[in-house]
Amino acid sequence: MNILSIRIIFVCLSLFVGYQVMDPFGKGFLGIFVGIGASLLIIGLEMGMRRVSTRGLSSGVFGLILGLIMSKLVGDAISLTAMPHYMLSTLKVGLTVIFSYLCMVVALRGQDEFSLVIPYIRLRRQDQVEEAILLDTSVIIDGRIQDILRTKFIDGKIIVPRFVLKELQQIADSTDSIKRQRGRRGLEILNSLQKADSFSVTINEEDLPDLKEVDAKLVRLAKIIDAKILTVDFNLNRVASLEGVTVLNINELANSLKMVLFPGEHMQIKLLKEGKEFNQAIGYLDDGTMVVVEDARKFIGQEMRVVVTSVLQTPAGRMIFTKITR
Repeated sequence: MNILSIRIIFVCLSLFVGYQVMDPFGKGFLGIFVGIGASLLIIGLEMGMRRVSTRGLSSGVFGLILGLIMSKLVGDAISLTAMPHYMLSTLKVGLTVIFSYLCMVVALRGQDEFSLVIPYIRLRRQDQVEEAILLDTSVIIDGRIQDILRTKFIDGKIIVPRFVLKELQQIADSTDSIKRQRGRRGLEILNSLQKADSFSVTINEEDLPDLKEVDAKLVRLAKIIDAKILTVDFNLNRVASLEGVTVLNINELANSLKMVLFPGEHMQIKLLKEGKEFNQAIGYLDDGTMVVVEDARKFIGQEMRVVVTSVLQTPAGRMIFTKITR
């Protein structure tokens, strides 16, 4: 049963109720139109509440219940005094309104810190721990996530937020050909991930409309559901780390898996192009590590035996400095 079916049933029930209520007064047909009008008005209100998240709604209800309880307790305490009945009734109404408002506002402002809101209570055995991992736009477009998940080095529930999927669609519809190609590749990769049998990918519908930037939404959502973020975005990595969210950066993983070489080691390298400095030549290892060879410009295009002189680690990766050995 989908939402449209529920709406149709609701309209039919409203029509029937309207007829039953007005028929004793001889206005049954008028009741039918009143029922239909009321049901359509409520459906319109429901459609206008699409941007209201379940978490925000549950937090507001929690605050309302707390406010009613507090106003009841305070009102009962005041009723023990010799206050006139008419003043007591007015005061109780005022306390109910005030406490309900204050508690709802406090609950909505602090909804990310609530752990007792019913829709988000998770009942599970303590020895069953399933990590949630959020994918951002950059890591989906990057594509290496497919091979990493197939190797089962990452174990957990893979989640793609709806706002990330929306950003991918916007990139795929871009007028810029390069962006459009990147977006379409990301959608194809995501489609492949969803069809895989060895792991499952789910879509999270939480929108967080109070935040505009996708990165901010991703960090907020990770804190809400206690998840890690899988990314290749250096800036997102830094922001999420400052917010206390665990980040899995594929670039850092790739750098840590590159071949470890120490000064004095020998290797064969094919020189491909000139270096930035005078008389330098550049080559690459199989994992993409750049190798800088001193005094080797005249040997470009040849495969030479070199010895490592130093290794430099940079945010962009590792660089190996060598010189030709005879």
